[in-house]
Amino acid sequence: MTTSSQHPPALGTENPQPPAPTAAEVEDMSVEQRARLAGTLDDVDVVHNQPKWPLAGTRAEKRAERAVAMWFAISTLAGLAFLVAFLFWPYEYKAPSEEGYTLYALYTPVVGGMFGLSVFALGIGVIAYIKKFFPDEVSVQQRHDGASDQVARLTVTSQLMKAGQDTDIARRKLIVRAAGGAAGVLGLGLGVAAVAPLVRNPWKGGDEAALWVTGWRPVNGETVYLRRDTGDPHEVSLVRPEDQAPGSMETVFPFRESDRDDEEALIHALRASDAPVMLIRLRPGQPVVQRGGQEDFHYGDYYAYSKICTHLGCPTSLYEAQTNRILCPCHQTQFLATEYGKPIFGPGTRPLPQLPITVNDEGYLVATSDFHEAVGPAFWERRYNP
Repeated sequence: MTTSSQHPPALGTENPQPPAPTAAEVEDMSVEQRARLAGTLDDVDVVHNQPKWPLAGTRAEKRAERAVAMWFAISTLAGLAFLVAFLFWPYEYKAPSEEGYTLYALYTPVVGGMFGLSVFALGIGVIAYIKKFFPDEVSVQQRHDGASDQVARLTVTSQLMKAGQDTDIARRKLIVRAAGGAAGVLGLGLGVAAVAPLVRNPWKGGDEAALWVTGWRPVNGETVYLRRDTGDPHEVSLVRPEDQAPGSMETVFPFRESDRDDEEALIHALRASDAPVMLIRLRPGQPVVQRGGQEDFHYGDYYAYSKICTHLGCPTSLYEAQTNRILCPCHQTQFLATEYGKPIFGPGTRPLPQLPITVNDEGYLVATSDFHEAVGPAFWERRYNP
Protein backbone atom coordinates (compact mmCIF):
# COMPACT_ATOMS: atom_id res chain seq x y z
CA MET A 1 0.00 0.00 0.00
CA THR A 2 1.44 3.26 -1.03
CA THR A 3 0.65 6.67 0.28
CA SER A 4 0.59 9.78 -1.77
CA SER A 5 3.30 12.25 -1.00
CA GLN A 6 1.54 15.06 -2.87
CA HIS A 7 0.54 18.17 -0.93
CA PRO A 8 -2.64 20.19 -1.51
CA PRO A 9 -2.22 23.27 -3.68
CA ALA A 10 -1.14 26.44 -1.95
CA LEU A 11 -3.79 28.85 -0.80
CA GLY A 12 -4.81 31.26 -3.55
CA THR A 13 -3.57 29.15 -6.44
CA GLU A 14 -6.62 26.93 -6.93
CA ASN A 15 -8.01 29.31 -9.58
CA PRO A 16 -5.04 31.20 -10.95
CA GLN A 17 -5.74 34.38 -12.94
CA PRO A 18 -5.25 34.09 -16.68
CA PRO A 19 -2.07 35.74 -17.92
CA ALA A 20 -2.37 39.40 -18.84
CA PRO A 21 -2.45 40.08 -22.58
CA THR A 22 0.49 41.68 -24.28
CA ALA A 23 0.50 45.28 -25.41
CA ALA A 24 0.10 44.12 -29.02
CA GLU A 25 -3.01 42.13 -28.09
CA VAL A 26 -4.47 45.13 -26.28
CA GLU A 27 -3.99 47.28 -29.35
CA ASP A 28 -6.32 44.93 -31.29
CA MET A 29 -9.11 45.07 -28.66
CA SER A 30 -12.25 47.17 -28.86
CA VAL A 31 -12.98 49.95 -26.38
CA GLU A 32 -15.43 47.70 -24.51
CA GLN A 33 -12.87 44.90 -24.23
CA ARG A 34 -10.16 47.30 -23.05
CA ALA A 35 -12.45 48.79 -20.42
CA ARG A 36 -13.33 45.35 -19.03
CA LEU A 37 -9.66 44.38 -19.07
CA ALA A 38 -8.75 47.58 -17.19
CA GLY A 39 -11.16 46.64 -14.43
CA THR A 40 -9.77 43.13 -14.25
CA LEU A 41 -6.17 44.33 -14.08
CA ASP A 42 -7.02 46.85 -11.37
CA ASP A 43 -8.87 44.24 -9.29
CA VAL A 44 -12.06 46.27 -9.56
CA ASP A 45 -15.28 44.50 -8.64
CA VAL A 46 -18.36 46.39 -9.89
CA VAL A 47 -21.01 45.69 -7.27
CA HIS A 48 -23.72 47.95 -8.68
CA ASN A 49 -24.08 49.91 -11.93
CA GLN A 50 -27.41 51.55 -12.69
CA PRO A 51 -27.83 54.05 -15.58
CA LYS A 52 -29.43 57.35 -14.57
CA TRP A 53 -31.78 57.27 -17.52
CA PRO A 54 -32.72 53.68 -18.48
CA LEU A 55 -35.25 55.08 -20.96
CA ALA A 56 -33.68 57.55 -23.36
CA GLY A 57 -35.46 60.70 -24.47
CA THR A 58 -37.83 61.21 -21.53
CA ARG A 59 -38.97 64.71 -20.56
CA ALA A 60 -37.11 64.48 -17.28
CA GLU A 61 -33.90 63.61 -19.10
CA LYS A 62 -34.31 66.56 -21.47
CA ARG A 63 -34.94 68.91 -18.54
CA ALA A 64 -31.76 67.67 -16.90
CA GLU A 65 -29.86 68.15 -20.14
CA ARG A 66 -31.15 71.73 -20.48
CA ALA A 67 -30.22 72.46 -16.86
CA VAL A 68 -26.63 71.33 -17.44
CA ALA A 69 -26.41 73.22 -20.74
CA MET A 70 -27.70 76.37 -18.99
CA TRP A 71 -24.64 76.46 -16.72
CA PHE A 72 -22.31 76.09 -19.69
CA ALA A 73 -24.23 78.85 -21.48
CA ILE A 74 -23.82 81.13 -18.45
CA SER A 75 -20.11 80.36 -18.47
CA THR A 76 -19.94 81.25 -22.18
CA LEU A 77 -21.77 84.57 -21.74
CA ALA A 78 -19.67 85.49 -18.70
CA GLY A 79 -16.51 84.60 -20.62
CA LEU A 80 -17.56 86.82 -23.51
CA ALA A 81 -18.36 89.64 -21.07
CA PHE A 82 -14.91 89.20 -19.49
CA LEU A 83 -13.25 89.34 -22.90
CA VAL A 84 -15.16 92.47 -23.99
CA ALA A 85 -14.56 94.24 -20.68
CA PHE A 86 -10.87 93.36 -20.69
CA LEU A 87 -10.40 94.76 -24.19
CA PHE A 88 -12.74 97.75 -24.32
CA TRP A 89 -13.66 98.89 -20.79
CA PRO A 90 -12.02 102.26 -19.88
CA TYR A 91 -9.02 101.31 -17.74
CA GLU A 92 -6.82 104.42 -17.77
CA TYR A 93 -6.63 106.23 -14.47
CA LYS A 94 -9.21 108.88 -13.67
CA ALA A 95 -9.17 111.03 -10.55
CA PRO A 96 -12.33 110.92 -8.39
CA SER A 97 -13.21 114.42 -9.55
CA GLU A 98 -12.83 113.62 -13.27
CA GLU A 99 -15.54 112.55 -15.67
CA GLY A 100 -15.44 108.80 -16.27
CA TYR A 101 -14.13 107.93 -12.81
CA THR A 102 -17.08 105.61 -12.10
CA LEU A 103 -16.38 103.49 -15.18
CA TYR A 104 -12.68 103.42 -14.33
CA ALA A 105 -13.41 102.34 -10.75
CA LEU A 106 -15.62 99.52 -12.01
CA TYR A 107 -12.99 98.07 -14.37
CA THR A 108 -11.42 95.64 -11.92
CA PRO A 109 -14.72 94.48 -10.33
CA VAL A 110 -16.29 93.89 -13.75
CA VAL A 111 -13.30 92.04 -15.23
CA GLY A 112 -12.72 89.98 -12.09
CA GLY A 113 -16.41 89.29 -11.54
CA MET A 114 -17.04 88.10 -15.10
CA PHE A 115 -13.97 85.88 -15.07
CA GLY A 116 -14.94 84.39 -11.72
CA LEU A 117 -18.51 83.80 -12.87
CA SER A 118 -17.30 82.09 -16.04
CA VAL A 119 -15.05 79.68 -14.12
CA PHE A 120 -17.73 79.11 -11.45
CA ALA A 121 -20.47 78.33 -13.98
CA LEU A 122 -18.17 76.02 -15.93
CA GLY A 123 -17.36 74.09 -12.77
CA ILE A 124 -21.01 73.87 -11.75
CA GLY A 125 -21.86 72.59 -15.23
CA VAL A 126 -19.29 69.80 -15.00
CA ILE A 127 -20.50 68.81 -11.53
CA ALA A 128 -24.14 68.89 -12.64
CA TYR A 129 -23.37 66.70 -15.65
CA ILE A 130 -21.66 64.11 -13.46
CA LYS A 131 -24.50 64.09 -10.93
CA LYS A 132 -27.28 63.91 -13.51
CA PHE A 133 -25.86 61.58 -16.16
CA PHE A 134 -23.09 59.39 -14.77
CA PRO A 135 -24.39 55.93 -13.76
CA ASP A 136 -24.87 55.13 -10.09
CA GLU A 137 -21.99 52.75 -9.55
CA VAL A 138 -20.52 51.02 -6.53
CA SER A 139 -17.15 49.37 -7.08
CA VAL A 140 -14.63 47.72 -4.81
CA GLN A 141 -10.96 47.88 -5.71
CA GLN A 142 -7.94 46.27 -4.11
CA ARG A 143 -5.04 48.66 -3.66
CA HIS A 144 -1.62 47.79 -5.09
CA ASP A 145 1.79 49.37 -4.71
CA GLY A 146 4.10 50.33 -7.53
CA ALA A 147 3.71 51.99 -10.92
CA SER A 148 1.30 50.81 -13.61
CA ASP A 149 2.66 48.67 -16.42
CA GLN A 150 2.26 49.40 -20.14
CA VAL A 151 -0.93 47.35 -20.50
CA ALA A 152 -2.56 49.26 -17.64
CA ARG A 153 -1.62 52.56 -19.22
CA LEU A 154 -3.10 51.49 -22.54
CA THR A 155 -6.39 50.43 -20.98
CA VAL A 156 -7.02 53.41 -18.68
CA THR A 157 -7.99 55.66 -21.60
CA SER A 158 -10.52 53.08 -22.64
CA GLN A 159 -12.08 53.31 -19.20
CA LEU A 160 -12.54 57.03 -19.68
CA MET A 161 -14.02 56.51 -23.13
CA LYS A 162 -16.35 53.84 -21.75
CA ALA A 163 -17.49 56.27 -19.06
CA GLY A 164 -18.37 58.77 -21.78
CA GLN A 165 -20.30 56.10 -23.64
CA ASP A 166 -22.19 55.12 -20.50
CA THR A 167 -23.40 58.71 -20.09
CA ASP A 168 -24.45 58.96 -23.75
CA ILE A 169 -22.42 62.14 -24.17
CA ALA A 170 -22.28 61.63 -27.95
CA ARG A 171 -26.03 62.12 -28.35
CA ARG A 172 -26.30 65.06 -25.95
CA LYS A 173 -25.48 67.69 -28.57
CA LEU A 174 -26.85 70.57 -26.49
CA ILE A 175 -24.48 69.86 -23.62
CA VAL A 176 -21.55 69.20 -25.95
CA ARG A 177 -22.04 72.49 -27.81
CA ALA A 178 -22.61 74.47 -24.61
CA ALA A 179 -19.60 72.96 -22.85
CA GLY A 180 -17.41 73.43 -25.92
CA GLY A 181 -18.48 77.05 -26.23
CA ALA A 182 -17.81 77.73 -22.55
CA ALA A 183 -14.39 76.09 -22.62
CA GLY A 184 -13.49 77.79 -25.90
CA VAL A 185 -14.50 81.28 -24.79
CA LEU A 186 -12.80 80.89 -21.42
CA GLY A 187 -9.64 79.62 -23.10
CA LEU A 188 -9.71 82.51 -25.57
CA GLY A 189 -10.18 84.98 -22.74
CA LEU A 190 -7.24 83.57 -20.82
CA GLY A 191 -5.11 83.70 -23.95
CA VAL A 192 -6.01 87.32 -24.65
CA ALA A 193 -5.42 88.26 -21.00
CA ALA A 194 -1.97 86.66 -21.17
CA VAL A 195 -0.92 88.24 -24.47
CA ALA A 196 -2.66 91.64 -24.36
CA PRO A 197 -0.34 93.23 -21.76
CA LEU A 198 2.59 92.47 -24.06
CA VAL A 199 1.03 94.26 -27.02
CA ARG A 200 0.86 98.04 -26.85
CA ASN A 201 1.27 100.63 -29.57
CA PRO A 202 4.35 102.61 -28.49
CA TRP A 203 3.34 105.47 -30.79
CA LYS A 204 -0.21 105.90 -29.45
CA GLY A 205 -0.38 109.64 -28.88
CA GLY A 206 2.14 110.57 -31.57
CA ASP A 207 5.02 112.68 -30.34
CA GLU A 208 3.42 112.69 -26.89
CA ALA A 209 3.25 108.88 -26.65
CA ALA A 210 3.34 107.80 -23.02
CA LEU A 211 6.07 105.21 -23.56
CA TRP A 212 8.49 107.80 -24.92
CA VAL A 213 7.98 110.94 -22.82
CA THR A 214 7.97 111.56 -19.07
CA GLY A 215 7.20 114.39 -16.69
CA TRP A 216 10.76 115.65 -17.17
CA ARG A 217 10.00 116.87 -20.68
CA PRO A 218 10.14 120.69 -20.93
CA VAL A 219 6.88 122.24 -22.16
CA ASN A 220 6.95 125.60 -23.94
CA GLY A 221 10.49 126.19 -22.70
CA GLU A 222 9.48 126.15 -19.02
CA THR A 223 12.20 125.16 -16.56
CA VAL A 224 11.86 121.70 -14.98
CA TYR A 225 13.36 121.72 -11.48
CA LEU A 226 14.52 118.79 -9.38
CA ARG A 227 12.44 118.62 -6.20
CA ARG A 228 12.40 116.26 -3.25
CA ASP A 229 9.28 114.67 -1.78
CA THR A 230 8.69 115.95 1.76
CA GLY A 231 5.38 114.12 2.18
CA ASP A 232 3.34 117.25 1.45
CA PRO A 233 2.76 117.79 -2.29
CA HIS A 234 2.20 121.52 -1.69
CA GLU A 235 5.60 121.95 -0.02
CA VAL A 236 8.01 122.43 -2.91
CA SER A 237 11.59 121.76 -1.83
CA LEU A 238 14.00 122.40 -4.71
CA VAL A 239 17.49 120.92 -4.81
CA ARG A 240 20.78 122.81 -4.80
CA PRO A 241 24.22 121.23 -5.37
CA GLU A 242 25.33 122.06 -1.83
CA ASP A 243 22.40 120.10 -0.34
CA GLN A 244 24.04 116.70 -0.89
CA ALA A 245 27.16 115.25 0.63
CA PRO A 246 29.65 113.36 -1.56
CA GLY A 247 28.83 109.66 -1.85
CA SER A 248 25.09 110.17 -1.25
CA MET A 249 21.89 109.56 -3.16
CA GLU A 250 18.52 111.29 -3.13
CA THR A 251 15.28 110.61 -4.99
CA VAL A 252 13.99 113.64 -6.91
CA PHE A 253 10.90 114.45 -8.99
CA PRO A 254 10.04 117.01 -11.70
CA PHE A 255 8.52 120.40 -10.82
CA ARG A 256 7.33 123.34 -12.91
CA GLU A 257 6.32 126.72 -11.50
CA SER A 258 3.08 126.51 -13.49
CA ASP A 259 2.11 123.50 -11.34
CA ARG A 260 2.64 125.20 -7.97
CA ASP A 261 -1.07 125.90 -7.36
CA ASP A 262 -2.36 122.82 -9.19
CA GLU A 263 -2.80 120.09 -6.58
CA GLU A 264 -3.53 117.36 -9.11
CA ALA A 265 -0.43 118.20 -11.17
CA LEU A 266 1.74 118.27 -8.05
CA ILE A 267 0.48 114.87 -6.91
CA HIS A 268 0.83 113.38 -10.39
CA ALA A 269 4.45 114.53 -10.64
CA LEU A 270 5.23 112.72 -7.39
CA ARG A 271 3.27 109.56 -8.19
CA ALA A 272 3.89 109.00 -11.92
CA SER A 273 5.60 105.65 -12.44
CA ASP A 274 8.30 107.10 -14.73
CA ALA A 275 9.02 110.22 -12.65
CA PRO A 276 11.44 109.10 -9.87
CA VAL A 277 15.09 109.85 -10.50
CA MET A 278 18.15 108.93 -8.44
CA LEU A 279 20.34 111.98 -7.97
CA ILE A 280 23.78 110.66 -7.05
CA ARG A 281 26.75 112.73 -5.94
CA LEU A 282 29.91 110.72 -6.48
CA ARG A 283 32.90 111.00 -4.19
CA PRO A 284 35.65 113.32 -5.44
CA GLY A 285 38.19 111.83 -7.83
CA GLN A 286 36.03 108.90 -8.97
CA PRO A 287 36.96 107.78 -12.51
CA VAL A 288 33.86 107.91 -14.70
CA VAL A 289 33.11 106.32 -18.09
CA GLN A 290 30.69 108.45 -20.11
CA ARG A 291 28.25 107.00 -22.59
CA GLY A 292 28.68 108.16 -26.16
CA GLY A 293 26.62 111.29 -26.84
CA GLN A 294 25.90 111.84 -23.14
CA GLU A 295 29.19 113.34 -22.01
CA ASP A 296 27.48 116.56 -20.82
CA PHE A 297 24.49 114.95 -19.07
CA HIS A 298 26.03 115.33 -15.59
CA TYR A 299 26.84 118.40 -13.52
CA GLY A 300 30.17 118.07 -11.76
CA ASP A 301 29.95 115.01 -9.51
CA TYR A 302 26.15 114.87 -9.86
CA TYR A 303 24.60 112.14 -12.02
CA ALA A 304 20.87 111.55 -12.41
CA TYR A 305 19.53 108.13 -13.41
CA SER A 306 15.99 106.87 -13.78
CA LYS A 307 14.94 104.95 -10.71
CA ILE A 308 12.91 102.47 -12.79
CA CYS A 309 14.78 99.22 -13.35
CA THR A 310 15.17 98.29 -17.01
CA HIS A 311 14.48 94.64 -16.17
CA LEU A 312 10.89 94.60 -14.87
CA GLY A 313 10.28 98.13 -13.65
CA CYS A 314 11.02 97.80 -9.93
CA PRO A 315 12.49 100.81 -8.07
CA THR A 316 16.30 100.73 -7.97
CA SER A 317 16.26 102.24 -4.51
CA LEU A 318 19.65 101.17 -3.10
CA TYR A 319 23.00 102.85 -3.66
CA GLU A 320 26.34 101.61 -2.32
CA ALA A 321 28.81 104.49 -2.20
CA GLN A 322 31.94 102.35 -1.72
CA THR A 323 31.45 100.45 -4.98
CA ASN A 324 29.23 103.01 -6.77
CA ARG A 325 26.67 100.28 -7.44
CA ILE A 326 22.94 100.88 -7.82
CA LEU A 327 20.94 97.85 -6.71
CA CYS A 328 17.43 96.79 -7.66
CA PRO A 329 16.10 94.82 -4.65
CA CYS A 330 13.51 92.87 -6.65
CA HIS A 331 15.79 90.68 -8.77
CA GLN A 332 19.24 91.91 -7.69
CA THR A 333 20.31 93.61 -10.92
CA GLN A 334 23.26 95.90 -10.20
CA PHE A 335 24.10 99.01 -12.21
CA LEU A 336 27.36 100.95 -12.09
CA ALA A 337 26.86 104.66 -11.44
CA THR A 338 30.36 105.51 -12.66
CA GLU A 339 29.77 103.83 -16.02
CA TYR A 340 26.55 105.41 -17.39
CA GLY A 341 24.34 103.15 -15.25
CA LYS A 342 25.46 100.01 -17.07
CA PRO A 343 24.22 96.67 -15.66
CA ILE A 344 27.05 94.55 -14.29
CA PHE A 345 25.12 91.81 -12.48
CA GLY A 346 21.68 90.21 -12.56
CA PRO A 347 18.96 89.85 -15.19
CA GLY A 348 18.89 93.48 -16.35
CA THR A 349 20.47 94.04 -19.78
CA ARG A 350 20.06 97.79 -20.42
CA PRO A 351 21.62 100.76 -18.63
CA LEU A 352 19.43 103.01 -16.54
CA PRO A 353 18.41 106.02 -18.67
CA GLN A 354 20.40 109.12 -17.65
CA LEU A 355 18.65 112.45 -17.15
CA PRO A 356 20.63 115.45 -18.44
CA ILE A 357 20.96 118.03 -15.64
CA THR A 358 22.66 121.35 -14.92
CA VAL A 359 22.39 124.28 -12.50
CA ASN A 360 20.42 127.39 -13.50
CA ASP A 361 21.14 131.02 -12.70
CA GLU A 362 19.28 130.70 -9.40
CA GLY A 363 21.58 127.92 -8.25
CA TYR A 364 19.02 125.11 -8.51
CA LEU A 365 19.52 121.78 -10.22
CA VAL A 366 17.29 121.53 -13.31
CA ALA A 367 16.75 119.10 -16.19
CA THR A 368 17.92 120.30 -19.57
CA SER A 369 15.67 117.87 -21.44
CA ASP A 370 13.69 114.67 -21.06
CA PHE A 371 15.41 111.27 -21.09
CA HIS A 372 16.85 110.47 -24.50
CA GLU A 373 15.45 106.92 -24.36
CA ALA A 374 12.38 105.19 -23.02
CA VAL A 375 12.24 104.63 -19.27
CA GLY A 376 11.66 101.21 -17.74
CA PRO A 377 11.58 97.69 -19.21
CA ALA A 378 12.02 97.00 -22.89
CA PHE A 379 9.16 96.85 -25.37
CA TRP A 380 8.89 95.89 -29.03
CA GLU A 381 10.20 99.04 -30.68
CA ARG A 382 12.70 100.14 -28.05
CA ARG A 383 16.29 99.88 -29.20
CA TYR A 384 19.50 99.99 -27.19
CA ASN A 385 22.66 101.20 -28.86
CA PRO A 386 25.54 101.15 -26.35
